[in-house]
Formats: sequence, structure tokens, C-alpha cells
Amino acid sequence: MARKPRVEFDGVFYHVIVRGNQRQKIFGDDRDRLAYLERLEQYRERFGFSVYAYVLMANHIHLLVETKIVPLSKIMQGIQFTYTQTFNRRHRTVGHLFQGRYKAILCDRDEYLLELAGIKRQNLSYEINFFIPFLFNSPGQ
Repeated sequence: MARKPRVEFDGVFYHVIVRGNQRQKIFGDDRDRLAYLERLEQYRERFGFSVYAYVLMANHIHLLVETKIVPLSKIMQGIQFTYTQTFNRRHRTVGHLFQGRYKAILCDRDEYLLELAGIKRQNLSYEINFFIPFLFNSPGQ
């Protein structure tokens, strides 16, 4: 049976979750994390979306993004595809790196960011590889 198409709108705030295939690691080291962040920045510049926060865990990723004109599916396709190529080349592997489709939760931007700020303060001991909120703004800001 075919998958249902995603419902996407311009100017929407998403919490995106991407998981490693079969819960495998998607980052071997900081060099891999940097490669992913470089792809994120490359596509942010190309498609003009905003990144408010990210968390890069060993086997999954959380992104808080706000789209503009380009749909989230096109953004994620570019990031995930090019990172998978880079990862597979570097580690001499083949095949899928990510598990199926990413999960995208539509969120109220202001309310979600306020809640996130409170959660971060309460969970400082939680093992997070990278968490740098408000790092990337959309082009021209």
C-alpha cells in the first residue's frame, strides 16, 4: 500500500526526528557530526529555511526548523541523501543509513521554543552531543 503524502505548508515550524536504520549509529565521531551540520547549513542557505535548534545523538537527530517556500520533504531529502553518501564513502559501507521516513511534528513556534528552553534548563545532565539553539537564521536576517 502506498504511503500517505505529507501535508506541508509554507512558514511552518516543525520538530523533525530522524533515526538510524535498525537503531544503528549515524555518527561515528565528531567529524561525522560536523559533516551533517555542514549539509544542514548548505541546504539552509540554498532553500532559505530557519534552524532554531538541533540535537545530534549517536543514532538519531532532532531538528527544530521553520520552512519558508521550499517544502520540508525536499529539504530533508537533500540533507539525508547527501549525508548518507558522505557517511558511506567515509566508512566504506553501502545502503540505507536512516530508518524509513523522518517524523515531522507541526508545532506552535513561540510556545514550543519557550517549552524547549525550560526543558533544556531542567535536563542539563542529559547526554547531548550538540545543542546550540538559534545558531542558524534564515538568509538575510
